[in-house]
Amino acid sequence: MAKTQRLDKVLSNMGYGTRREIKLFMKKNSVDVNGVHVKDGSVHVDPQEDVIKINGEKIHYRDVVYLMMNKPQGVISASFDPKVETVVDLVDETYRVFELFPVGRLDKDTEGLLILTNDGKLAHELLAPKKHVPKTYYARIEGRVTDDDGDAFQKGVTLDDGYVTQPASLKILKSDEVSEIELTIYEGKFHQVKRMFEAVGKKVTYLKRISMGNLKLDPQLGLGEYRELTEGELQILVNR
Repeated sequence: MAKTQRLDKVLSNMGYGTRREIKLFMKKNSVDVNGVHVKDGSVHVDPQEDVIKINGEKIHYRDVVYLMMNKPQGVISASFDPKVETVVDLVDETYRVFELFPVGRLDKDTEGLLILTNDGKLAHELLAPKKHVPKTYYARIEGRVTDDDGDAFQKGVTLDDGYVTQPASLKILKSDEVSEIELTIYEGKFHQVKRMFEAVGKKVTYLKRISMGNLKLDPQLGLGEYRELTEGELQILVNR
């Protein structure tokens, strides 16, 4: 991103409105740059170096945002959909101005860890197949899950379209008529966890992503809630 930007673009990125709205905003509010009152939004500023104040309060500029969400069922992993609620619809308007998008996807009926950002480079790093970023899911399974299933997943199972999965790690938490497991996969095929269990004759009845790389879902986040990543959590993703 260029070192200097138009002032109206900086204010828009900070959630003060569209450029048209910024024009009206600047007429009604005192906007100062390095102590000089400015009403022209086309003025170029360096948001990292220049001191920009609105009604005497200094703004702290940023151009990228990273959110952790506990995705609920019933919403889709997309930025926009004309008919169905998306994960971005759950986010406050002050964040939507950053044009966030979900990193990867969770099925509509799947819950759990989802990262929303506008950092395309990081998203690519996390999603690129050659990076093999592990994703761990908790699931409830209709049917008794056994060590044989774990062996099959470790070798790779053939999905309904003929694709053979990469080795995956199965941890059995409870083996009963309804089993509970954790499964770590290193790829992200469509409905992959569900299809893997179908390949061994079982059905997933509940699915939740609990980690991505070494980043774990914050247990304090309720369904549909989100928060910004801490600096430490961001470094976990960057330096995984």
